[in-house]
Amino acid sequence: MPSPMRTAAVTEEQQQIRREIRRTLRELLAKRAGPAEVRAAVETPEGYDSALWTTLAGRLGLPGLTLPEAYGGAGCGPAELAVACEETGRALVPSPLLSTGVLAAPLIAALGTERQRAALLPRIADSTLTCALALPGDSLALALGITGDNTAAPWSGGGRSGGIQATRPDGEHWSLYGEAGHVLDGHSAGLLLVAAHTGGFPRSRTLLFLVRAGAEGLTRRREPTLDLTRSQAGVRLRDVEAELLGEEPVDTLGALAATGRAAALALAAEAVGAARGALDRTVEHVTTREQFGRPLGSFQALKHRLADLLVRIESARSLTVRAADEADPDGVAALLALAQALDAQRAAAAETVQLHGGIGITWEHDAHLYFKRAAADELLFGPAVRLRARAAERGGLFDDPATGERPSGGPAAARPSGREVG
Repeated sequence: MPSPMRTAAVTEEQQQIRREIRRTLRELLAKRAGPAEVRAAVETPEGYDSALWTTLAGRLGLPGLTLPEAYGGAGCGPAELAVACEETGRALVPSPLLSTGVLAAPLIAALGTERQRAALLPRIADSTLTCALALPGDSLALALGITGDNTAAPWSGGGRSGGIQATRPDGEHWSLYGEAGHVLDGHSAGLLLVAAHTGGFPRSRTLLFLVRAGAEGLTRRREPTLDLTRSQAGVRLRDVEAELLGEEPVDTLGALAATGRAAALALAAEAVGAARGALDRTVEHVTTREQFGRPLGSFQALKHRLADLLVRIESARSLTVRAADEADPDGVAALLALAQALDAQRAAAAETVQLHGGIGITWEHDAHLYFKRAAADELLFGPAVRLRARAAERGGLFDDPATGERPSGGPAAARPSGREVG
């Protein structure tokens, strides 16, 4: 049965930390991550501004924001990470924050041995090591448990073929064979976390392995993407030597699902930031662009459209903030926040293109950076209707297919007492 969510008390110190993160990031990104800088960054071999990434690590500890202080992290929580993601999303900053700080680092912290954590996490925190999570199959969201149950679908491959296979030819060292696509920042990461299937049919299981950049038999290629600000790569492994993350027995699928719940919240905040960035640019345009001798923004119809858009964005933001401050073990609030944020981001991108008029439909205009981000996020992490279906399933709104009965507690267990989640 899903656990009831409870709102955690937010201290004044936490509020101050969040305000400082927001202020520092907004000021820094206004100087270093304007539209011209973003376009230049995606053309680099890494796909992002490595100097800016180092600065973000030095001034804010961004890569290790949620890592324990014992490993060089800042020891913050998901709410502080959400603030950072909202600001980077607002400027569409290309960076390895999602691949390294949101996906890979928590998995290393959760599953790694003490030796592995001590060797890797401090390097992630100081930005000298970037990571990428390589998952076979076409659905990153499914493997993370965002759009479905990752224990029920054969996304990691099975039997003798498909996915990525892990074997121990000599009975001691692990070897990986297979391919993974759509690996976020996979072409430039110094370390790959590779999910592979092992054990054959009787002892079938999925494990995570560490593969160093430059390993023999490893081939990586940067893939063309719709969203230029979120680099992806194809990864090919041909008998690549790998190191098991952690020690068996290990609950890899559970750790991936837990990481997916946290990632959904970070992605929601990022989408809210992108939607607000698109709205701000649109408001600036309609207040300076004139038609019939008056600013476009003075027409009542446009005022109504922009006001409605602001309500949608702020609604998504409120839901995201609430989810970040609640105990949400089943991830229901995070999934609803992500669905609402993707809807708001899509609406903001569409209005941005349309209200910029003729120039807005040209691929070279900045409006299309937001349009492409919204479309790509829906493909990678959505669609919103599937996220809501998953939230309903996790919240006990569907009948149990085995018994035909609704789980005990039903939908009331998926929302706090006296108020709705979203």
